[in-house]
This record gives sequence, C-alpha cells and structure tokens, in this order.
Amino acid sequence: MKSAPPARQFRVDDPGPFRLAKVDAADTCGIDLDKDDAKAVLAQDTKRLAELQQRLYADGRWALLVVLQGMDASGKDGVVSHVMTGINPQGCSAHPFKQPTAEELAHDFLWRAAIRVPQRGHIGIFNRSHYEEVLIVRVHPDLLTRQNLASSLTLPRKRGREGRRESIWQERFEDIRGFEQHLARNGVAMLKFFLHISKEEQRQRLLARLDEPAKRWKFSMDDVAERARWDKYMAAYQDMIRATSRPQAPWYVVPADHKWFARLVVARAMIETLEGLDLQVPKIEGAALKELEKVRGALQAEGDQAPRKRRDK
Repeated sequence: MKSAPPARQFRVDDPGPFRLAKVDAADTCGIDLDKDDAKAVLAQDTKRLAELQQRLYADGRWALLVVLQGMDASGKDGVVSHVMTGINPQGCSAHPFKQPTAEELAHDFLWRAAIRVPQRGHIGIFNRSHYEEVLIVRVHPDLLTRQNLASSLTLPRKRGREGRRESIWQERFEDIRGFEQHLARNGVAMLKFFLHISKEEQRQRLLARLDEPAKRWKFSMDDVAERARWDKYMAAYQDMIRATSRPQAPWYVVPADHKWFARLVVARAMIETLEGLDLQVPKIEGAALKELEKVRGALQAEGDQAPRKRRDK
C-alpha cells in the first residue's frame, strides 16, 4: 500500500513571512498516484478516521472542527463527500455557509459560526465559514452595509498609545483569533484548510461544469465575475492566513490542482490531529464492572437453558 502525503509541511506555523504566491497549487510532494492507488490510500485513511471518530465520541472530551475555504471549484464539496465518507453521520455535521440570512445579519459576524460549533465527541465541518467576513466582504465592501453597522464601527479609527489607525478587517482578525482561542480552551480542536487552486485549473473545472449536463447546476455567472477579482482574493487570503494561523487553530495551505492529493492531505491532517488528542475509551471498573459480570453470567445461563439449534453444515 502506498503511503499518503505528509500534511505538516503544508501547515503554516510561521505566518509572518508567509507568501501565497510561493505555494505551487500543483505540488504533489513528488508523489505520483494513479486513480486506483489514490482511492486505495484514501480508503485506508477514511477507515482510520472512522476508528478515531468512534474513540472521539467515546472519550467525550474533545470536538473536532474542520474549516474548508477556497475559491469556487477548488474542491471543497469533494473533500466533504470523499474524506468524510466513512464517518458515522450521527457524530458528524456539515454546514455550508452561504449568503447570510436576515437573522444572521442582525447578529455579530461570528454568531452564525458560533451556534454551529460541534459538541464534544463530534466532528463538525464548515464548508466556507466565518472567514467569509474577511474575504468576500472585504473584496466586496458594499456587502458590509447590509450588516447595518454604525459608521463609527466600520471606518478606520485611532487605537493604542501610538494612535495608529486600524481597519475593521484587522479588528475582525483580532476577534477571530479570540474566538478560536476560546474554542481551543473549551475542547474544540480546529483545523483550517485553504484549498489552493490555480487560476488555470479553476478555468478548466468551470468549463467541465458547462460541458457535463450533470454538473451544469453547479455553474453560476458569479463564478466568472469573481475570477476578475482573482488578485484581490489572493491578497485577502494571504492576509487572512498571516493574521489567523495560530498553534491552536492552524491553517493548512493545501495544493488543490490535483483533487486526489488535496483529499489525502486533509485526511492525513485530521488523522494526525485526532491521534494527538490521546483519546481514551472510558474504563469500566469497580462496582460497574461487577455489575457487567453479573449481566454476562445471566446471559450465559440463559443460553445454556435455551434449546440448541441445529447448525447447517
């Protein structure tokens, strides 16, 4: 069995000097897997994820939150459907963050994410997330007006002894760091993946949606319009990663031109994180164990008294 690609090398541990332009979206770490081999490796990892999810549930002290961000056609839906395929849906929730509702707009920008954080023992997946507030809203500042905030809260203002002026985006980065620190302190292990696709690969995938009738429903004219703002989005993503990749909630910048590779990196990062939590199955001891032994004895006695059924050879 061929091994999965490493995940840690794509984790942004030193965000200060990070440059998105230096990340090759087509990188596969020199690993060359055909379709069947990639499926086999992913199947191996999804099986391990299923085992770890069961331990996560039994342990009950931790939750795992997976955040997926990326440009249109970067493969977010594919990660959800392929990497999470073996996970028990009773212990997992996936939420796609779309255009905010009127109720969501009436609350603070973190509210709609906070109410969907998974409970301990569960895995939660955010397909897009609270980070849209420093991405699409930043690229389209007119969307900020829909949040009905006072101008004194959105215009740059002086802060600190030096009187430097700080934008609402810098303040939101600060709020996000605080929010994610709060989650970490309350047993939520967080993984954030930016699926880094090249502009050319996105073009090819958008064309594929048009060429295949079964995929045309995914196509939106907005996807084409957003391509014209590609550089603005890349700058926003870079600022986001530099400002919010922290040990308690790291960003993984995953090369996503090859779907199989991106899925394997995400799966491997999830496995490494869950294995690092030292998940324990509760031990049955003392009076509880004695009670179970009584139950065992009763069940065995019941079997001894029941008429034996003939077994077909």
